[in-house]
Amino acid sequence: PPPPPLPPLGGGGGKSGETEGVDTTSAPPPPPAAAASTSTTPAEDDIAKAAASVSSCPNPGPLEAATWDCRRLVTLDTYDGIRVDISKQLSPFFAVVHSFHLGTTMLPDGKSASYGFTTQMNDDEGFMMARVDPESGTVDGRIHKALLGGLAMGKLQVGASSEGANDQLLAEVDLGAATWTANLKYGSMGGGNVFGCNYFQAISPRLAMGGEGMYVGANGNMMSSYTAKLLFPNVNNTGEDKDTAAAAGPPAEPPSYLAATYNAGQGMLSLNYKRAVTPSRVNMVASLECSPVTLESQVTVGAEFNLTRSKMNLCVDGSGRIQSVLEAKLGREQGSPALNFAAELDHGKSLMRFGYGLNIGS
Repeated sequence: PPPPPLPPLGGGGGKSGETEGVDTTSAPPPPPAAAASTSTTPAEDDIAKAAASVSSCPNPGPLEAATWDCRRLVTLDTYDGIRVDISKQLSPFFAVVHSFHLGTTMLPDGKSASYGFTTQMNDDEGFMMARVDPESGTVDGRIHKALLGGLAMGKLQVGASSEGANDQLLAEVDLGAATWTANLKYGSMGGGNVFGCNYFQAISPRLAMGGEGMYVGANGNMMSSYTAKLLFPNVNNTGEDKDTAAAAGPPAEPPSYLAATYNAGQGMLSLNYKRAVTPSRVNMVASLECSPVTLESQVTVGAEFNLTRSKMNLCVDGSGRIQSVLEAKLGREQGSPALNFAAELDHGKSLMRFGYGLNIGS
């Protein structure tokens, strides 16, 4: 219905506040709602535009790290003898590490001991690291530096030895945006030039696909591989846990995922599955490597248990080899020494190894 008429101006000779047939106590009608919705502040427009420009697909990270969680649990660092690492923080940006490996049978040329000296310097834009091994006469170095105000990351890897046969120089540039990452490589390895590139793209919030190609001039090989990674939701979360996780942002690592990599040069297919049984506590991994042509395969199962002051890793493969690494903190303060125990039992080769290590650092 149309709005009631407004009272006449000037009163018209009647009593104040009264008109014939009109209730003067009624308030005038409000303005139309459409008129109010058309007025928005500039701040609201900026927020709406920013929200519309954000993609639901997250950055998948570098291609090299797509299956890093699986690889670190199925390729344990087992050793024999004793290993001691003594680190010292000389300043907030500079640290040195002395590494000793004694009583081992894993070194080449029948050596039973080795020593290495490592220095590392960090700042807000990257780090530099160098390692010297006097026993083998090798020097290794790495430099990582942010470029273009953080839009790219430059990497330089250098390796030199007294013989000169294994000298290498490799330069890399990492690029990325909201939904993809890329890497370019150029250098010299094994007496020939090396060219390479890779690209990793998020197709959906849970699916990412990419590939890598490399040319090795020393033997003239062209290598290529293709990777697909599918993330699974955390089925262990309840409704409250999901709300808390959403408020805190995405997790540092996916709770569970399945990744497949096909190496065209070697004709090998690799399947990796990780399951977070208890997030940040218990993780399990299964890895299968097979050749679709010859049907040769190798399966490996690994598990990780994180406790308050200790961590236990186990790994068993299809040939009957069992590996385990136990790390225990000897104190609650930051920088407390850590004691490590490593063991390997290979039934097929009748091989048994046992070693322990000590990490001392500030």
